Amino acid sequence: MKRILFILVVFGCSVGRAQQFINSGMVEYEVRVNNHKSFGDGIWGQMFKDKMPQFSTTYYQYTFTNDKAIYKFDRLDERSKLPWKNWITSEDNVWFSDYSAGTFTNHKSVFGDMYLMSDSLMKIDWKLSPNETREIAGFTCRKATGVIFDSVYVFAFYTDEITVSGGPMGIQGLPGMILGITVPRMFTSWVATKVQVNGVNTSVVTAPLKGKKKKATDLLVDVKRATSDWGSYGQQAIWQLFL
Repeated sequence: MKRILFILVVFGCSVGRAQQFINSGMVEYEVRVNNHKSFGDGIWGQMFKDKMPQFSTTYYQYTFTNDKAIYKFDRLDERSKLPWKNWITSEDNVWFSDYSAGTFTNHKSVFGDMYLMSDSLMKIDWKLSPNETREIAGFTCRKATGVIFDSVYVFAFYTDEITVSGGPMGIQGLPGMILGITVPRMFTSWVATKVQVNGVNTSVVTAPLKGKKKKATDLLVDVKRATSDWGSYGQQAIWQLFL
């Protein structure tokens, strides 16, 4: 009887640990871009391909607490640094998401000006593939496929051990935290390198306040007009700015 009770206690403790879920912490993402492909084969691509590395790697931090999160630049792999300042992927860009309210407030560099964009969170139609799994940053993640910008496919891996339904930038809406994303048409991947739970300063999870206030949908119209003759690079610019 004592042996049975001991086994039940140990089992109960194990289940208790397994059922502990994370709702606050920080995720570090490694973002890798194929520059040569993202610039395309048009005039932009031919002009810059021999002046830039094929791949760029940057690291972003996503700090979350309950139903809010902030995503911003942390550091750059200097070996893959572009020889010019890239306004599309500016280090000053900040994404703030309020998942309970279904809104975002982003601080974005657009043609040299800093804008404070706000709007509703992007609606993404997800198709879950629960039998396809991958381990990322120590978490078992399940696969999901979604569509953004009407026709751009997103392949994501999420864990339900982290209860916040978020992810990098504006990607969200799955039953847990997204730790891995690939967007083939953007030639970009986002993969979590670590998840920190203890000692995280969650006071940084606040909406940015500075910048020219504008609705994201209105700014999108302006950017589309300005990049209409940029070819495939113009399309990449729009996806990067409004993701």
